[in-house]
Amino acid sequence: MNDTTETSSESVPLSSDDRTWGIIAHLSGIFTSFFGPLVIWLIKKEESAFLNGQSKEALNFQITIAIAMFISALLSIVVIGFLLMPIVGLAALVLSILAAVKVSNGEAYRYPFTLRLVK
Repeated sequence: MNDTTETSSESVPLSSDDRTWGIIAHLSGIFTSFFGPLVIWLIKKEESAFLNGQSKEALNFQITIAIAMFISALLSIVVIGFLLMPIVGLAALVLSILAAVKVSNGEAYRYPFTLRLVK
């Protein structure tokens, strides 16, 4: 099955509860890394296809960010990691906020450059 059909919101109108939990899934990663989106996905994945897709998307993105930060920390040995860590952090912040805004408008968001580890 194509991942874009899972996160599509075209066929079913979204409830405000779905939007709220979608926003929380995306923004919780800013403060909790991948733990917030993981908990939301585990609790809410059966409630709606939109929440299932968006919480998985947030979880995959936060896992990707954690991996990028780990690699940046390793690269700190050769100095470039000190430059990469703030860039990765800023990108995570901006993209998480952008995703939350899209979800608040009822649109599914798909992060760029994300490893799709949770299917």
